[in-house]
Amino acid sequence: AAAAGAAAALGTAAPGSASAAPRAGRAAAPDLGPNALVFDPSMSAESIQAKLDEVFAQQERDQFGSSRYALLFLPGSYRVDANIGFNTQILGLGLSPDDVTIDGTVHAEADWFDGNATQNFWRVAENLSVTPPSGGDRWAVSQAAPYRRVHLRGDLALDDNGWASGGFLADSRIEGQVNSGTQQQWFTRNSGLGSWAGANWNMVFLGTGGAPGDSFPEPPYTTVDRTPVIREKPFLYVDEGGAYRVFVPALRTDATGTSWENGTPRGESLPVEDFLIAQPGTPVAEINSALADGRHLLLTPGIHELDGTIEVTRANTVVLGLGLATLTPAGGAAALTVADVDGVKIAGILVDANEQSSPVLLVVGPEGADADHAANPTSLHDVFCRVGGRHAGRADVSLAINSNHVICDHLWLWRGDHGEGIGWDTNPAKYGLIVNGDDVTCYGLFVEHYQDYQVYWNGERGRTYFFQSEMPYDPPNQDAWMNRGTRGFASYKVDDAVDDHQAFGLGVYCFFNADPSVVSERAVEAPQKEGVRFRHLVTISLGGGTGTINHVVNDTGGAVTSGHTEENLVSYP
Repeated sequence: AAAAGAAAALGTAAPGSASAAPRAGRAAAPDLGPNALVFDPSMSAESIQAKLDEVFAQQERDQFGSSRYALLFLPGSYRVDANIGFNTQILGLGLSPDDVTIDGTVHAEADWFDGNATQNFWRVAENLSVTPPSGGDRWAVSQAAPYRRVHLRGDLALDDNGWASGGFLADSRIEGQVNSGTQQQWFTRNSGLGSWAGANWNMVFLGTGGAPGDSFPEPPYTTVDRTPVIREKPFLYVDEGGAYRVFVPALRTDATGTSWENGTPRGESLPVEDFLIAQPGTPVAEINSALADGRHLLLTPGIHELDGTIEVTRANTVVLGLGLATLTPAGGAAALTVADVDGVKIAGILVDANEQSSPVLLVVGPEGADADHAANPTSLHDVFCRVGGRHAGRADVSLAINSNHVICDHLWLWRGDHGEGIGWDTNPAKYGLIVNGDDVTCYGLFVEHYQDYQVYWNGERGRTYFFQSEMPYDPPNQDAWMNRGTRGFASYKVDDAVDDHQAFGLGVYCFFNADPSVVSERAVEAPQKEGVRFRHLVTISLGGGTGTINHVVNDTGGAVTSGHTEENLVSYP
């Protein structure tokens, strides 16, 4: 009965519900929309649990549904079990993760898919401390499911006893052991670990204490001591007076460990009054007018069907989505463009291609951008693009980066291979990422199933730390997937004119299930120059050898196919 009552209260402001009015003496909460559910420590554990259970019951299997939720916990202590389903973000509203303490669990499971976590996408755990009563918790996920800024007082399992296909952990402290289990690949950045156990194909650690030593390919660990330049993701929080604010962490260089364990993090705190809070249906003209006037943008949970392109034109603008806020562009338009200005931060959004094709979904800097942003780069955090799955989306390019010095902090760019509107001619998409800017750095780059190159890099001094890519599953035959006279397209292409490029920890996979005789000649193509270097690469032919990749980089490295499904290359050249 309690669960049914919670279901009826979802999305309402009924007395005693999660979105009820604040207590006397606290600042008034902003209107974050009906699906931003705010929990207060004065609420009973039973009422909070009922609400969490109802959201999870709705979202557990709702991979391509229209609902989005942000579960927001005000500072304090809670005794709850938070099982996080699709299109759901759980977020502590403290300045430190330790301001919100969960004596319980915050976890992702794959029960809905018989323990197979390879489709556990689009969910977020962020800015909490968790003490699991059993001593351990589980975050069995694949792409677009970041575990950020979490202090876990226990162990963490990254699988659910079935396959899992990748993930992202950053700015977190795990006091116990992280066990990757059947995870095929994983990226850990600027964290502290008690220890790590497990390996499969491609495990990358960057600026992380307690990480295993660099040992690729036996076991396949890629460990880099310091993160060259990073800004952590902005986040919503509530200050000591009860006022809502957005904290924007400062830029760090040669960074190790978390941004928060040594006291108050460095950065800037912005009052929520400086933001336009956009609900689904807010006209783009209103959004752009606010941005032009110097305001920031907070996108509430939901699907924002845009009637134009959001245009970020001023330096230091913050665009922050809650609850995996989803932007669907107007037919033929980009969802969002950023001018060639300093310090823009785009965080927590999913761009879902429209059924009318867009030349590009998201653009950072106009073509020909050439300004120097080294002191204050633009950064993208938990930015995801999807072409197909919810409907037959179409877009030539998901993300184009033309500005210099951009930081990409967790991207998943995905041409759908399952769901609605899926097919070689149904959800066409050529490129996931095109980089034209110089000094662009990617941390945790996931790009999958595009029909030409997954990534095409034109800029100088590019750096990638962790790359996970699957080639398109569905070329109907070899003739349909030719790069002029070459069979197939590489996943990662560095243009022949580039003189300086480095990438660490790359995994490229094929699974040509429409025609297993299809061949891609190589996983990576790059000019053979002293300044162009790759370290620790693996290619896999999935499904026991369903398709062939002939070489790892250029004409170096053996083929993966039936009979030999895994090939490692320690370095190139």
